[in-house]
Amino acid sequence: QVQLVESGGGLVQAGGSLTLSCAASGRTFSMYIMGWFRQAPGKEREFVAAINWAGDNTIYDPVKGRFTISRDNAKNTVYLQMNSLKAEDTGVYYCAYSRPRYGSSWYKGPYDYWGQGTQVTVSS
Repeated sequence: QVQLVESGGGLVQAGGSLTLSCAASGRTFSMYIMGWFRQAPGKEREFVAAINWAGDNTIYDPVKGRFTISRDNAKNTVYLQMNSLKAEDTGVYYCAYSRPRYGSSWYKGPYDYWGQGTQVTVSS
């Protein structure tokens, strides 16, 4: 009952910036968690960032300071602003939705719905 539509992926040169968007539709509520994950070629999917309804957020250490997660509650949309991109950031980026969760590991999910993914390619 929740659909996620991603946009913003593409090809950029190292050092450039890119903003990803993920809009949730369907039977959504004001309280939920949205996360971003990525999968680089030949590697396992890894956590990137997450944000809850209150604005609490967590960022994967290797991208902290370069990536920022935010949301527009009125539009049910989450954003991932990526700056100073590196070749290592290349991969398929997925957004995910979770019903409210609490605790120190709230951002770990499990997530209930996933987007189809959007390709991000950083050329060196």
